[in-house]
Amino acid sequence: MKELPKVELHLHHEGAAPPAFIRGLASEKGVDLSGIFREDGSYSYRDFNHFLSVYEAATSVLTGPEEFARLTRAVLEESASHGVIYTESFLSPDFCGGGDVGAWCEYLAAIREVADEAERDMGITLRGIVTCIRHFGPEQAKTAATCAAETAGDWIVGFGMGGDEMVGHQRDFLWSFECAREAGLSITTHAGEWGGAASVREAVEDLNPARIGHGVQAIDDPALCDVLAEREIVLEVCPGSNVFLGVYPTLAKHPIQKLRERGVKVTVSTDDPPFFHTTMTREYEGLEKTFGWGEEDFAEIAETALSAAFCDDTTKDKIRERLK
Repeated sequence: MKELPKVELHLHHEGAAPPAFIRGLASEKGVDLSGIFREDGSYSYRDFNHFLSVYEAATSVLTGPEEFARLTRAVLEESASHGVIYTESFLSPDFCGGGDVGAWCEYLAAIREVADEAERDMGITLRGIVTCIRHFGPEQAKTAATCAAETAGDWIVGFGMGGDEMVGHQRDFLWSFECAREAGLSITTHAGEWGGAASVREAVEDLNPARIGHGVQAIDDPALCDVLAEREIVLEVCPGSNVFLGVYPTLAKHPIQKLRERGVKVTVSTDDPPFFHTTMTREYEGLEKTFGWGEEDFAEIAETALSAAFCDDTTKDKIRERLK
């Protein structure tokens, strides 16, 4: 499973920061973050809302382009070690320059430089999806969308939204999504992790996304599943994350297989892997053990993910050769 070539579409850049990396950075800066770690060194939180607080505390020590360059190297090394050959990560201008376009460009240049080195040295290709943070509100989202539009191109390829699904509505952020779409960026948004099938339907109807982050609760609405299948809206499914956070009690209860059987296009990702004690290898191993997936299933998942990737066709062709 570790050696199978993998394509990952749902990875939060800061959320992929290894705990040891964050502890080391906090020590360098003289910042006490001991409260966000367990005795074994892993991240510590009680529930999803507390997770968001711990996430923001951990990212608070990432204060400049140089730190994000180091973070990018650590994240790509870990992903590449689990067979990931292409990944799209969510990057927020709110954490990279506070929404200022000039500062965002400096962060982006530092991240891209390391990404280019990783592609050359580790064989992993990275592309960025700019995300606004839902619980920061629609006005703050406009700054993220502006940063996205100003840097859209061959490397920044998409725009999305993360954060607390239970705050506001997708349509509240329509201006930001339309701004990004007009700049040529592809669209994804988190829905159906906590907000039920209704939140997925809202995302589909209000934002017309190409992909949906998570989206798994759509299984509770058969008609919605048909819409997803007919419109070929791809779900960025993160099974380990869903189980760890209690969206589903066990992997056996997770609907990823049922979604496939209904014709919904699904992919597999890790979300915030060190927070949820997972890797792409563990995701694959769990799916093999629980649902009996074999190499043909994983090849289909990888091809679905690559087809749904937001990068250009030239990049896809290069990655597809490595999936054979």
